[in-house]
Amino acid sequence: MQNVIVLILGGGRGTRLYPLTKFRSKPAVPIGGKYRLIDIPISNCINSGLNQIYVLTQFNSVSLHHHVHSYTFDHFSNGYVEILAAQQTSDNDGSWYQGTADAVRQNFGFIRQRGVEYVLILSGDQLYQMDFEKMIETHQKFNADVTIAAVPVSQDRASALGIMRLDDNGRVVGFLEKPETAQELAHVRTDPAWIEAQGIKPQGRDCLASMGIYLFNKKTLLDVLEKTSYKDFGKEVFPASIRSKHVQVHLFDGYWEDIGTIRSFYEANLNMTKPNPPFSLANAEGQETFTEARFLPSSRIQEAAIRDSLIADGCDIQEGARIENSIIGLRCRIDRGTTIRNSIIMGNDFFLDDRERAEDQAQGLPDLGIGANTLIDGAIIDKNCRIGSNVSITNTGNVQEKELPFGMIRDGIICIEKEAVIPDGFRLS
Repeated sequence: MQNVIVLILGGGRGTRLYPLTKFRSKPAVPIGGKYRLIDIPISNCINSGLNQIYVLTQFNSVSLHHHVHSYTFDHFSNGYVEILAAQQTSDNDGSWYQGTADAVRQNFGFIRQRGVEYVLILSGDQLYQMDFEKMIETHQKFNADVTIAAVPVSQDRASALGIMRLDDNGRVVGFLEKPETAQELAHVRTDPAWIEAQGIKPQGRDCLASMGIYLFNKKTLLDVLEKTSYKDFGKEVFPASIRSKHVQVHLFDGYWEDIGTIRSFYEANLNMTKPNPPFSLANAEGQETFTEARFLPSSRIQEAAIRDSLIADGCDIQEGARIENSIIGLRCRIDRGTTIRNSIIMGNDFFLDDRERAEDQAQGLPDLGIGANTLIDGAIIDKNCRIGSNVSITNTGNVQEKELPFGMIRDGIICIEKEAVIPDGFRLS
């Protein structure tokens, strides 16, 4: 596996996840109480024996850089996770990355290094657990120039994804972005018998969707990008490669979710609280999920009622609190009598000491965390928020889109932006 380098694309603006991306890049958005989205592709790489990893960054990247730098390997493994930020060099005029393919093109020097035969290109904002060693085996077995990971989906999901058409040997011979009409779907439909022959039960899924995970021969990748001005892998490089190169499919039949919207982010997180979650951060098959080591104390929970929820480290949950179907992030303080339902509380980056708390009180600021006798239902509360006592944050009117003084409602989800201050008695319904 030492002849494979990994490029994780983490530089997009993430506009559809705004306001969670107001102060951070999309891969730096917290998930599951104590992780960030970037932890998923990095963990998949480590679990697959891949430890030469570059993260390409651009927008709002400070917190992402800080988090990625927490990944270290021993001196004998030659492993690394390094940042490749957009920069001015003698080979470019200092312009930002113009797309995923352009980001890779601007970092050719790292791809050309000795000993590299394959380049694995990943997205920094997807939820899945995948053994990339099996993908490399598929690539080598079929002597492919490019191998792309694909997941079977039903036709009702196909209209939101890029769908591939294959020959009988699994070679990609066609690609259609977001097919909608019956004629378009018929053109890219895969025979369920072929899918079943690959060891996967179709279960009504007769379309193969691109996961945006590409494995290139180094020579092929350099050739494609040097001879073209393509800027995007999904829209330009991949379709062009189908016409001129051997592009092989690698089938994947596990959970996969592209975190593209506030609604998909919200649902993917809360699904983790279920008794048998479709995606679990604690995988019994040795697929560990790694993140920054924080060395926090265990959470302190008094006489509280907690059901179907995840509680991260360092929390203080006081008596009478009720938490249902929710995720409570790091260092979260929840005062007495407060109810949290169907919500994601991202927690805090720090603890307050008594002196800092007294200074805040003197300025009339609510304490860091969530005050007493407050109700939060159907919301995402970003980090370091101060929510006072007797506050109500709900969306009983089922509003889908609305600007708020401290955030916004998107896709019907209330999003309270990072470091917001909500005074005692405030009511949003």
